Amino acid sequence: ELALKSLGSEGRFLFASLDTNNDLYLSPEEFKPIAEKLTGVAPISELEEEETPDAGGETLSLVAKFQPLVMETMTKSKDGFLGISHVALSGLRNWTAPAVPMSVMFARQFKAFLPPKNKLDLGDPWWIIPSELNIFTGYLSNNRFYPPPPKGKEMIIHRLLSMFHPRPFVKSRFAPQGAVACIQAISTFYYTIAFRIHAEFQLNEPPDFPFWFSPGQFTGHIILSKDSSHVREFKLFVPNNRSLNVDMEWLYGASESSSMEVDIGYLPQMELESTGPSTPSVIHDENGNVIDSRDPSGEPIQFVFEEITWQQEIPWEEAAQKLEVAMYPFKKVSYLPFTQAFERAKAEKKLVHSILLWGALDDQSTAKHCLPLPLPGSGRTLRETVLESSPVLALRNQSFVSSWSLVKELEELQSNRENEFYSKLAALHLEKYNFPVEMIICLPNGTVVHHINANHFLDITSMKPEDVESNVFSFSTNFEDPSTATYLQFLKEGLQRAKPYLQ
Repeated sequence: ELALKSLGSEGRFLFASLDTNNDLYLSPEEFKPIAEKLTGVAPISELEEEETPDAGGETLSLVAKFQPLVMETMTKSKDGFLGISHVALSGLRNWTAPAVPMSVMFARQFKAFLPPKNKLDLGDPWWIIPSELNIFTGYLSNNRFYPPPPKGKEMIIHRLLSMFHPRPFVKSRFAPQGAVACIQAISTFYYTIAFRIHAEFQLNEPPDFPFWFSPGQFTGHIILSKDSSHVREFKLFVPNNRSLNVDMEWLYGASESSSMEVDIGYLPQMELESTGPSTPSVIHDENGNVIDSRDPSGEPIQFVFEEITWQQEIPWEEAAQKLEVAMYPFKKVSYLPFTQAFERAKAEKKLVHSILLWGALDDQSTAKHCLPLPLPGSGRTLRETVLESSPVLALRNQSFVSSWSLVKELEELQSNRENEFYSKLAALHLEKYNFPVEMIICLPNGTVVHHINANHFLDITSMKPEDVESNVFSFSTNFEDPSTATYLQFLKEGLQRAKPYLQ
């Protein structure tokens, strides 16, 4: 009560959000995000300037493969893009092939993917490009056309993405941005490095207004010698295993406050792959003399590479999950596919905590502006606040099986009559759905016992405690932020309502 009187409800919320260990004291590390926001001064990142590659070093050939966005998957295609000018979508419609179909790079340029000395354990993630944004710093400007000059380790990522389009933004406008990696396998001389990158492209140029194209993520792996002199294999791609994987936003004016359109769609293919291992650009004989790269018959000399024996390794799925948690702490609790969640809940006698939304919850194709500008999207706000809150994670892990689903995928599941039970589960969810995000608590048989819309939830938690109707949710009397307290109340009420069904 004293804290509320001294700080006010807004100040209390801000303090509690920063006080991550709940000791009622802000350490310098806890205060750092808001200090950077208030001063506009961020710590100098430890970016290394790109070394000039040895002209005699090995080179790696890369090919870009690209299939353009399927326009029919965009929501606005259903009404024939009514009211949307052809000019606004011109950059998207004209992007039909990679900007650079093939490129040759020096192997040592991939040194940026090597682990730091304190990250040599399998699956222990590190940041190649750190994310500089969070819930307090907000997001970067939408009203931009040209990327800032890349520095240090950003340079190789920028060059790779430039093979797709000439205007890649290595640092996305929204958190989590940057690139994270971990070791997937170790041999005497090599690492397999798994990586995940959040970046986006600007498809328009003046005099048109900005059009942002944000793939859900770029992921992939590189097999690289420990001294970075040789690359055995490289692959980077946008996952296409879900029905929607790209977020798009375009402005209708030349200022940050201009109205914005948002849509989401499906990109069949965007990938880079090495054509083979890196090879010497200059060949020497045993005496150090330069020799011809072709044999006497004129054919290129064929290189033979030793087979790599891996001494330690983890599955790709495990490495990808480690990277996902590094980007999204809310994924410390597993989110199962929709139908698997109900099977697990039945086996473990738990409830299902389900999130139904328009765009993905765990990548950058989530709807970023489900709420009026300049607030971030409700899905994004949830995952950066309550869903990664320690008390919420603990309760969900103890009493719930979690899942998230795209509305489009449940609509398809509902219409598929091959499995009537799954069709019914989808129908029960869709009955409760309201745009843009619905949080749902249900029994293993699909019966919904509690639900709340994300926008309504965020409205409640932004209100002063005295203004909230007592029959909606109650704020905790403990010193914790209203969002966490209210979401805990939502989960506990779901458990209470489910008791008669579970007995």
